[in-house]
Amino acid sequence: MPWLTWDGIYMGPGTMVLVISWVTTLNTMWQMINLHECVPGVRFDRYIDLGRHAFGPKLGPWIVLPQQLIVQVGCDIVYMVTGGKCLKKFVEMACSHCKPLRQTFWILIFGSLHFFLSQLPDINSVSSVSLAAAVMSLSYSTIAWAGSLSHGRIENVSYAYKHTSSADYMFRVFNALGQISFAFAGHAVALEIQATIPSTPEKPSKILMWKGALGAYFVNAICYFPVALIGYWAFGQDVDDNVLMALKRPGWLIAAANLMVVVHVIGSYQVFAMPVFHLLEGMMIKRMNFPPGAAVRVVARSAYVAFTLFVGVTFPFFGDLLGFFGGFGFTPTSYFLPSIMWLVIKKPKRFSPKWIINWASIFIGVFIMLASTIGGFRNIVADASTYSFYT
Repeated sequence: MPWLTWDGIYMGPGTMVLVISWVTTLNTMWQMINLHECVPGVRFDRYIDLGRHAFGPKLGPWIVLPQQLIVQVGCDIVYMVTGGKCLKKFVEMACSHCKPLRQTFWILIFGSLHFFLSQLPDINSVSSVSLAAAVMSLSYSTIAWAGSLSHGRIENVSYAYKHTSSADYMFRVFNALGQISFAFAGHAVALEIQATIPSTPEKPSKILMWKGALGAYFVNAICYFPVALIGYWAFGQDVDDNVLMALKRPGWLIAAANLMVVVHVIGSYQVFAMPVFHLLEGMMIKRMNFPPGAAVRVVARSAYVAFTLFVGVTFPFFGDLLGFFGGFGFTPTSYFLPSIMWLVIKKPKRFSPKWIINWASIFIGVFIMLASTIGGFRNIVADASTYSFYT
């Protein structure tokens, strides 16, 4: 994703944190995949199911569900903002003579599409949209780093730390940690995806799922690393959260890349929203006595889309949202909750390599969670104080 050129962490430290995050979350993804069928004959098809098994039927949902919802809802809010901004950029570049519209209207236009797509029944029904999103992600990331390379370094490019107060610098570093965490959000829906894969004793689902995860992480690396490194090389400390916003030539290619981002976040929104849809519908049926059917689907899903659209329109602070949600929700589900569950369920021998690796993941994850949540929240408050809402 081209926005992964962090505002606050510079080339050396930023690259180190990205590598550590990539390795750490690949390990925890492997753990999630192997815990899916850790009990013979039982498949834990949702994160909350695995949480119940690890922490108990009462404590498990309270530990897992809030974090998973933060990831899924946070992703969808950020996707609303991203889709609206890139749609605006695409139209402005494709039609220079068109009357410009406010950013708020573009986010509303993008969000309105999801009122219709959200009525698709389940995660299998959005597989084609998800595949298109993956292809678009690889395509626009390639355009982003190749465009930055072709653009070359801007005049008087500076790689020095920004001139700011020590406190502001610290909070921006904290926020950048959360932005990097946002790049590794797949754990929140990994078990739901694995649940769609057939599993037999001869060929358990973890084999195919692990191959898919490795492929996804390979694509993740070839998308993120070149964009982050080359984007920073080209623009230095003036790099934008979204590199595509800084590139203008060739116009048709940059416009196409922004449209690719729109397609990508359309598919990603639905993938992360599906588990929330099913949760809301289940609550309305079981606790509010709504009859199952189309009416429940329309009401629950439309209300959720409206909520994420409202928050996205109200707080369109892209980088700050990444940092806040990345730390508050993504870090627990991707960095240390899988490690805690592995320690509880598998009980590796104390001071064995697996025991040490899991405790290292927990310490790294907790630090990133605390730091990036504080940094992201502080930046949201700071930006909101000078922002004209709904413009």
